[in-house]
Amino acid sequence: MSDTKEPVSAPLRRLGTSLLTLGRIRLELLAIEAQEEKERIASLLLWAVLAALLAGFGLLMVLVLVTVALWDSYRLLALGGGTVVLVAAAIVAVLKVKALIAQPATLFQSSIAELRDDADALRRRAGP
Repeated sequence: MSDTKEPVSAPLRRLGTSLLTLGRIRLELLAIEAQEEKERIASLLLWAVLAALLAGFGLLMVLVLVTVALWDSYRLLALGGGTVVLVAAAIVAVLKVKALIAQPATLFQSSIAELRDDADALRRRAGP
């Protein structure tokens, strides 16, 4: 009779291979998420800067129009009001930036969730 017993190291090798494969897959997921986040942030910054510039130019043109319309009678009031509006808008923007900075980052949430699921699955298999 031929005795074809599997060596003791074979299951360990398979386990190591499985762990390496699982780790590689998780690292690939991390890399994909990082690339997606980088592209999202670049797009967000581009559009935010463009929107801010256009809104600023639009507001400035409205203030110039109001100042020219009121030039003969209330030019200082029009210029003062325009200054107040621009400073108030700047304060709101600074407060919004501070609020956005204070928010927690969401980078790699999918990867972290997958790693937690993997750990839970391994705990369930190791349990009684």
